[in-house]
Amino acid sequence: MAHNQFELLRQRRFAPFFLTQALGAFNDNVYRQAIIGLLFWLEASDDQKTLYATLAPALFILPYFLFSSIAGQIAEKLEKSRVIRITTAMEIAIMSLAAVGFALQSLPVLLVALFCTGVQSTLFGPVKYSILPSVLKPEELTGGNGLVEMGTSVSILLGMLLGGSIFHLAGEYGPYAAGGAVVALAITGNLVSRLIPPAGASAPELRVRWNPLPESIAILRLTRKQLAVRNAVLGVSWFWFVGTVLTSVLPAYAETVLGGGATLYLFALAVFSIGTGIGSMLCEKLSARTVEIGLVPIGALGITAFLVHLYFGRPDAATAQGLDVAGFLAAPGGWRVALDLFGIGLSAGIFVVPLFALIQSRTPKAEMSRVIAGMNIQNALLIVLAAGATLGTQRLLGWSIPQLLLALAVANALVTLWIFSIVPEFAMRFVSWVLVRSLYRLRAKGIEANVPDEGPALIVCNHVSYMDALILAGAIPRPVRFVMYYRIFNIPVMRWIFRTAKAIPIAGAKEDPALMQRAFDEIDAALAEGELVGIFPEGALTKDGGIAAFKSGVEKILERRPVPVVPMALRGMWASMWSRRDGRLGRMRVPRRFRARVEVVAAPPVDGTTATADTLEAQVRALRGDAA
Repeated sequence: MAHNQFELLRQRRFAPFFLTQALGAFNDNVYRQAIIGLLFWLEASDDQKTLYATLAPALFILPYFLFSSIAGQIAEKLEKSRVIRITTAMEIAIMSLAAVGFALQSLPVLLVALFCTGVQSTLFGPVKYSILPSVLKPEELTGGNGLVEMGTSVSILLGMLLGGSIFHLAGEYGPYAAGGAVVALAITGNLVSRLIPPAGASAPELRVRWNPLPESIAILRLTRKQLAVRNAVLGVSWFWFVGTVLTSVLPAYAETVLGGGATLYLFALAVFSIGTGIGSMLCEKLSARTVEIGLVPIGALGITAFLVHLYFGRPDAATAQGLDVAGFLAAPGGWRVALDLFGIGLSAGIFVVPLFALIQSRTPKAEMSRVIAGMNIQNALLIVLAAGATLGTQRLLGWSIPQLLLALAVANALVTLWIFSIVPEFAMRFVSWVLVRSLYRLRAKGIEANVPDEGPALIVCNHVSYMDALILAGAIPRPVRFVMYYRIFNIPVMRWIFRTAKAIPIAGAKEDPALMQRAFDEIDAALAEGELVGIFPEGALTKDGGIAAFKSGVEKILERRPVPVVPMALRGMWASMWSRRDGRLGRMRVPRRFRARVEVVAAPPVDGTTATADTLEAQVRALRGDAA
């Protein structure tokens, strides 16, 4: 198992797939930019350039509307590495046609090939993201998605650079060099794809339905089955909306606002793309290798903040023209603009990677490819809307590009607030992430090896502070339903967090027997649904830092449903905020040093048919040791 995302690049279960998808993104952009290069090389008329600029985006995006539903079903029914090999073989045929188009210098042939690349991308899209949960552990999902997004961003940038310069480098042999390059890249991608190990079909019995309209409606409904997944899909689509607006105005922005030309545009695109790649890779570190959707609001706020800062940095047209990169950076505000573009990309990466990981972790495997296909339909719709909004605001309303970017910042804030108001889990995880990361330095041991990747299990742990549930939730990759004393559950502010996290309040038999019975019924129902349930068998916070005797409630749970039990222990919490150590401050203690070091340690699962309160208590004591 990989202990960080970069180790995945050395493992066969991930590395060939990563290279295959990166080569695909690279080749697509080499091809599209090479067509533009051919038009300039031929000194094409303005009508021909306008025809390409109008038709090319439509031809590439149309297959997502027509064939996504079929692509999702195929990716569900067939073994995933086989689907990838099929699509990369298609790429060889398509790029061979494109090579003929370059040799003949025929724009119609090149446009037909461009449509075919859209078909191939449509077929590849569902398997690109649905294969990751099949080859990665839950704790690797965020890092794996971060690498994929980084690889895609860098590949797009490098592809545009190579495609845009190939005619300049090859001179009179430009058409043949362009055709040879795209075919060679397609062949390379197919050869690498043959190294991808089998990943299994998620729904081999699925009957493929070929009518795109009813099946598109059906898979869009699949994306809406779970509220969190539905809004994560919406968040990904909004990411594409923002990205489309930014990248479509960036060439004109570089010329009219920054005072440069093609070179400065490429520099601005590179800064944005590098920021997106770095933000994507940072997610694993920021999330502590869990699916941490609390990062999504951070990314959303960052996008808005940097867009607003960018607007006030350059609200008007440039006074100088023809600046190169050095001249632009030397001009007043040049570094500020570069920092803002980098910050927008960084925030976008932090925003989108946890959304992909959430979709993959919460969607049933037998439906995942179709959910991704439904997301691609929605993405395509938002891309079209973004292009229309960009043209409409500029041509009909007369907005300048800085005004458009400011409007995008406001729209981004409103859309994200709307998403988070519909699904409070995003905001709840954000608040809990801020609390845990600001108050503690968290280290986990044994979580990956001992907490089951799927299926029901009971987590038992010592109880030291009011933050225990949030800390455990931040260390365990899967969602956990925590059972907690109702008085803790009802603490102001924390109550909203616990309720949103679907915690289960419980009371003693003498305090509220009805609440206690409801709690046991809800615990059993959660385990029956294959969820993780976390309990603190001591029944109360420790008063002296030690571990009290475990109550018999854990045995009552296991009598009804003998699931595996994972003993866990919190170390270092007694010297932290919100323990009972300091009586002078009531139940709150100011830590001796800022951000106390805390460890979460897990032992191998215990058979639920043999586990008792006494044996589990002994294991938790041994795990905790002297590190109270």
